[in-house]
Amino acid sequence: MGEDASAASGTGGLERTRLAYTLAGAFGGCVAGPAVDIVLYPIDTVKTRLQSAQGFFKAGGFKGVYRGLSSAALGSAPAAACFFASYEGTKAIMAGFVPDDYAVVREMTAGSVAEMTTAVVRMPFEVVKQQLQAHVHPTTSACVSHILKTKGLPGFWEGYVSLVMREIPFSFIQFPLYESLKRGVARLEKVEVKDLPAWQGSVCGSIAGGISAAVTTPLDVVKTRIILQQNTDNVPRALVHIYQREGIKALFAGVLPRTAFIALGGAIFFGAFEKARKVYWTLHDKFA
Repeated sequence: MGEDASAASGTGGLERTRLAYTLAGAFGGCVAGPAVDIVLYPIDTVKTRLQSAQGFFKAGGFKGVYRGLSSAALGSAPAAACFFASYEGTKAIMAGFVPDDYAVVREMTAGSVAEMTTAVVRMPFEVVKQQLQAHVHPTTSACVSHILKTKGLPGFWEGYVSLVMREIPFSFIQFPLYESLKRGVARLEKVEVKDLPAWQGSVCGSIAGGISAAVTTPLDVVKTRIILQQNTDNVPRALVHIYQREGIKALFAGVLPRTAFIALGGAIFFGAFEKARKVYWTLHDKFA
């Protein structure tokens, strides 16, 4: 990213380049987010029910695996657009003072900034989606009404801390790994990273996503419990509580569907993201 940001001469050019990368990220995320949710939503539902304290079958088992899809679909496009706008924008800004030798630092920082920003947009949809998946409420309207009556508007952001504490470690692993894999493939192919075909970005995204998902499953379990039970937002306390009462196995409940979901999702998401971003740059270069 450093070479892209430094290619523009003068402050105005650099600012336009930063804006262009931010818009490219937003466009790519807006296309990729809904694609993943629609295709792989049933796996996410099964994972949520496996992690539910009431048990898999009481939470719905394999029935109605598309419950809550509308909430997820409504939130996925703006959330993904927000994430990659923040991610690409932060990387472009940091390229001005963080050298390419420390690209991993840029990617970790950009991922963290993007996660904290996006969680604000994503959290209300995530709360409604997971409560519907686990059959806590029969309909979306009933779920929204219950949260408003019992918790008020802040209830839609209950679990924000646990979501951020799950997503930041996830991004710390996923995005540097994804970018490093792409750089490695580019070296093997003797091409620039930007010239890699979308399918290679898809494979890199799948590998990075699967590894990150497996490692951060305990944080995902805690986030799910907090959203479904809405009685604490203390992540360390929840981790200890689950471990003491249910053992280490409970902290990795749903690890296989979660890993499968995110590995497959990474393939679809990053493939769609890279393709959409290439379309954006084609249009940008044509009309700029």
